[in-house]
Amino acid sequence: MAAAKTISPGSNPPAVASAISPGWHLNRLRYGFNEIDGWPGFAFSDNRHEIYRRLRLMNTEVVRLFVFDKPVPCPFKNWRCFAAVVDGVLASGAKPMITFAKFEPPYDSSRQIERFVSRVREVVWCCLDSWGGDEVKDWQWCVWNEPNNPDVGGNLSYPDYLRIYRAVAEAVFELVAPHVGGARVKIGGPSIDGTQRAYWLDWIARLLDDVGDDRLAFVNWHMYADWRPAAPAETVSVKLVDDPPSPNGPVFEALTMACTPQYEARARSVARLIGNRDISNVCGELNTIAHHERVFTGDLNRNVFGAAYYASAILNLMRGGADLEMRWTATSKHWNGREDAYGLMSKDGVPTPPALAKQILAQHVRRGDMIRFPDPDPALSGIDAVIARDTSGRLSAVLVNTLPQVHTIEPASLGSGLEGCGDLLRLDSSTCGAVVREAVAPAIRIEGCGLVVVSEDARATVID
Repeated sequence: MAAAKTISPGSNPPAVASAISPGWHLNRLRYGFNEIDGWPGFAFSDNRHEIYRRLRLMNTEVVRLFVFDKPVPCPFKNWRCFAAVVDGVLASGAKPMITFAKFEPPYDSSRQIERFVSRVREVVWCCLDSWGGDEVKDWQWCVWNEPNNPDVGGNLSYPDYLRIYRAVAEAVFELVAPHVGGARVKIGGPSIDGTQRAYWLDWIARLLDDVGDDRLAFVNWHMYADWRPAAPAETVSVKLVDDPPSPNGPVFEALTMACTPQYEARARSVARLIGNRDISNVCGELNTIAHHERVFTGDLNRNVFGAAYYASAILNLMRGGADLEMRWTATSKHWNGREDAYGLMSKDGVPTPPALAKQILAQHVRRGDMIRFPDPDPALSGIDAVIARDTSGRLSAVLVNTLPQVHTIEPASLGSGLEGCGDLLRLDSSTCGAVVREAVAPAIRIEGCGLVVVSEDARATVID
């Protein structure tokens, strides 16, 4: 597994481990988001500062933005809007990950690549000119988006992608390197689509082998539980290619939730490929179902089920040693007068249950905390759990019920002194999509899919 990364000032140093019994390790997972289709609300909504406030409560450190692709503001055609989105990221206390994708085929054309690199160079130069080298040196730069996906990234061959990557990375490095003071320029890729696509890990392995550390600071991979509809395929006119229709209803929900342990397995696989190199392991997109229409997803991206899925995925990424998670997406876009199925918040900052789940989880399990995962216990079947401790003495546990049945847990069975915690935060099928604060009982009930946070600091948690 890759070596632990340096923790920023203000978070807990690795030395904390010496004061805690074996089984605890340093949490290095950073929280992030993609901000794509809903950028008008993010940048210009009258309530945009509510969005920024919630992102800060979620300890958001990185927000991924696109240029040249998707319905996002093109910096050449509308610099004002592009700059407003970047300013929104900075107002959230985060740093941008600028993703350069894409250009029209042929992808092996030297002339096309040269034009693309010229545009990349111009964007980076304008960013340096607008925000200054001292700010831009901390940004991340991602090359392409899902190059193995025919519908999204053009279905490039790996050799074509590598040629593009090297050309873009060199251009970014030349402009940003003078400002980093000997540190690394944060360039990475390939933002590979791992949802039902074979051999996605090949791309990570080959990129790590072909590119040196000075031009590769992170590798980025994506995973959704499914891309098929949660509704009968004929009702949403979806093209399934050679894949079978999904088993709708409760079977589909069980199948979807059963995928969350893959986040741990995939993070571990990528970490083994990275080895001891100082390269970050990034899950750059995650969600339940890869689609923007709620009739397609059955609202499973945005309801309490989606909250449990997201929380479970985050805990599994922590367990697998990932360095950054990035939910797709932060803010909703309106499609035909309705909100899409992706955004954790409306364009006015109104949170969904997954947003509230992230908000309370991130306040209690922070980068730099020492964390422990309870030993397997038949009584905890269907429960994902993590216990976190920091140097100030804060002790918290996050318990995620991944099953539709009621689950009862005794705090004492988790150890670590949690039986001394007096308050908890609950978000499950009994709370009507809100977080409620209540006293800890001898046995904690989680009503179906959802989560509970038990903490000595629960009263201070912002839950609105």
